[in-house]
Amino acid sequence: MGSRKVSTWQGKKVTVAGLGVSGIPAARVLHGLGVVVTVVNDGDDERSRAQAAELEAEGITVRLGDGATLPAGTELIVTTPGWKPDKPLFAAAAEAGVPVWGDVELAWRLRGRDGRKAAPWLAVTGTNGKTTTVRMLASILEAAGLRTAAVGNIGVSLLDAVLGDEEYDVLAVELSSYQLHWAPSLRAHSAAVLNIAPDHLDWHGSMEAYTADKGRIYAGNTVACVYNAADKATEDLVREADVEEGCRAIGFTLAAPGPSQVGVVEGILVDRAFVDNRQQQAQELAEVADVNPPAPHNIANALAAAALARAYGVPPAAVRDGLRAFRPDPHRIEKVADVAGVAYIDDSKATNTHAAQASLAAYEPIVWIAGGLAKGAVFDELVDKSANRLRGVVLIGADRALIREALLRHAPQVPVVDLDRTDTGAMSAAVLEAARLARPGDTVLLAPACASMDMFVNYNKRGEAFAAAVRALAAEPA
Repeated sequence: MGSRKVSTWQGKKVTVAGLGVSGIPAARVLHGLGVVVTVVNDGDDERSRAQAAELEAEGITVRLGDGATLPAGTELIVTTPGWKPDKPLFAAAAEAGVPVWGDVELAWRLRGRDGRKAAPWLAVTGTNGKTTTVRMLASILEAAGLRTAAVGNIGVSLLDAVLGDEEYDVLAVELSSYQLHWAPSLRAHSAAVLNIAPDHLDWHGSMEAYTADKGRIYAGNTVACVYNAADKATEDLVREADVEEGCRAIGFTLAAPGPSQVGVVEGILVDRAFVDNRQQQAQELAEVADVNPPAPHNIANALAAAALARAYGVPPAAVRDGLRAFRPDPHRIEKVADVAGVAYIDDSKATNTHAAQASLAAYEPIVWIAGGLAKGAVFDELVDKSANRLRGVVLIGADRALIREALLRHAPQVPVVDLDRTDTGAMSAAVLEAARLARPGDTVLLAPACASMDMFVNYNKRGEAFAAAVRALAAEPA
């Protein structure tokens, strides 16, 4: 189907796998193109039935409670990112020779429709830091006077971006490993892999498969493949990538940059990649103080965003102005308050060990609040690397024992409070215990290294509970 013109969508039979934030827009877009759409969904709950009723009122067929059977005559499947590759539906599609695309692939194929300009994509993936980097990138592009938007896995539909009324010069695109798995023909202008660490292995089946799906983002890049000089796995992916002639490998580093790198020199973000003589020249882009907050992993995010923007031809002043204008999302190393000389930092978004390690590396000494759903993670490396920064630890959540055991092995001298409760009120107790352990000059850091769903709806609610508990602490009489 991919080689046909868009006009030939009329009357084609396409199955959309899954409702939700990407399945529903995909079904509507396809229906609007004259496609005969059938949506299949595993669930048959109240919410699914309400969503199905809306779609059926528009003339879209929805089949609830059976996502395993391939509807007769299906010529293409468009899947939501959450559906695992080992689903029976996809096995049936492979047997029938039916291609499977994700919503990102669909958006890529439909861009430039109706004669409008197909905006190039500057794409970002990685285990951690994707959303922050993409939003920094969009801020830099806006500062350069470009029409842009932060889209993709960030929660803004790519389909809306490529088919909506607004036209863009360039898009800042966040892509998850799930989305990349189902996007075989995506070819970005330039792309970055920020880091690679174990995550979502239950979906991908192995670390090798997860890494390979991340690496798909480099396929066919035309100008720059941006990689993390401190993470060899990202550089290896660049080496293996099949790119357009003339596409360059651009590293980002927290150290002084070499040629074809961006990095940091004496508190200045410096470009030695997009200058006339990169052997002898360097271009100042911004100050470390322009990065909010200036934690090491966030400076790395800023450098990756700057590299992608420079690959697109953005002037240095726009990098500085865009970084200054950027405001991070809530629950990402967000300072809540200072209470009795102790800083309280909410990094509820640190839902895996890699993110928590970056967060812990930004402060010292720390009273660490951790725990939740481990998702199969092990904590030995995290604790071992962070042990000398810890004043104390407060553990919450269903899998807290795994962290406690790692602490006993690698930081037996650190006092630990183990809160044997998983109700939402446990967060207030955790903050009180952390305050008891902390001394003036310390940081109480919520960086759970775990998912939140054992106690909270999501990491946002967990962060909100932490912030509320800190505010209550601050309101107490001295």
